[in-house]
Amino acid sequence: MPSGHRDLTQGPIGSHLIALAVPAAMGMIFNTLYNLTDFWFAGMLSDNALAGVSIAGSVFFLIIGGSIGMQTGTTAMVAAEVGKGNTSTVIDWVDQATGLGIVISLLCLIGGLFVADPLIAFLGADADVQPYAKKYVIIVLWGCITFVLAGVAAGALMALGDTASNRNALAVGLIANFILNPLLIFGLKLGVGGLALATIIIKACSALYLFWVLKQRLGRWVKPSFGLTHWKELLRQVLPASFNMLTVILGGFITMAFIGRFGSQHVAGYSVGLRLEQILLLPALGLNSAVMALVGQNFGANKPERILETYKKAMLTGFCIALFSMPIMVFFSPTLLSFFSSNENMISTGTTYLRIDAIAFFAYVVLFVSVASLQAIKKPLFPMYLGLARQLVIPATINYFLIVVFDLPMITMFLSTVAVVLCSAVVSHIYTWRKLNTLAMHPESISITAPDSKPT
Repeated sequence: MPSGHRDLTQGPIGSHLIALAVPAAMGMIFNTLYNLTDFWFAGMLSDNALAGVSIAGSVFFLIIGGSIGMQTGTTAMVAAEVGKGNTSTVIDWVDQATGLGIVISLLCLIGGLFVADPLIAFLGADADVQPYAKKYVIIVLWGCITFVLAGVAAGALMALGDTASNRNALAVGLIANFILNPLLIFGLKLGVGGLALATIIIKACSALYLFWVLKQRLGRWVKPSFGLTHWKELLRQVLPASFNMLTVILGGFITMAFIGRFGSQHVAGYSVGLRLEQILLLPALGLNSAVMALVGQNFGANKPERILETYKKAMLTGFCIALFSMPIMVFFSPTLLSFFSSNENMISTGTTYLRIDAIAFFAYVVLFVSVASLQAIKKPLFPMYLGLARQLVIPATINYFLIVVFDLPMITMFLSTVAVVLCSAVVSHIYTWRKLNTLAMHPESISITAPDSKPT
């Protein structure tokens, strides 16, 4: 096997969960703090700059969708081969994922350039906010390859049981952001463009570092490969994961468009509140990464009993995370929002969102763990369908009637979100539990290359 990999098919599940989840969560904390740092510097420019960067961040998630899809697909394919002990196949999949990542990044660039302007307008950006949003988006789009390739490298390392290297890259990136932002924004007077340029520079350095770590693990530098047969298998994992993320993005666009009917400052308040919630959800997302690696390796090693144990312990850990985070959302949200702006509308909207969505916190954890487990056992289609309904179709329909037809207040959107998330979590848990129990009762049915469309 590649040197330095962590064997997740042996030893206590709980210890592996902690060893993988803690660095992953810390890395995500650094990444989210990075984004909040950009909001903070944008707020130093003006409220319009902050609103523009907030709206641009939603368009920017198109790139993140491709990056996360590649990371998830790479982890799913590589982890199973790590569990089987196939060194040469592990290296081959990383090469193929890198080649596919290059192509996907080019598609993100082309598509993003076409949709940037209409999306910014669709999200309700006022005339004096649009220039800030557009400037940020265009610069980041030209550097989208750095995000996608960093996702590939992080996914491969995760499959090898290494979540610490990505954490290190994100930690250094956060520190670098504090140095580059004031230098580019105020020193070179690039304004919002400086925020975007700093992001591209930092992500490029992070990608190079992660590929260097992979070189140490694999014994050689990654060589991008372009094999259509391998890409077909990869895309079976990448496309559902990317589409699932796309539904999150589009759902966010629609939600922000509805909120935009109340004004750009409410959009900014919701955006900042959403980012603060994401910080509290980061331990659960770190748990998600640990589940992907653990379930993936044990799936390849044909150990379904360890898969089921991983799911149970991940749920219990997630429940403890929820008990810690929910009171923070309820009692400390006004103070947290006031750190980013003194605008009363922004603070009020963000606070209202956080307090209501606290009800659904554990439901998010259930969704994360369920989706990670299904993706790791090569069953990514159900999460995609559920995401389409939960993130896009149902909220768009409900909110249209609430806000447009019945002209109800903005708070009704937040309440409907909670209801949809709670119902989705119940459905996801039931489906995942049945799938994992079927594997445990019939381990001979495992086929690590079988797509969803074929019975296992």
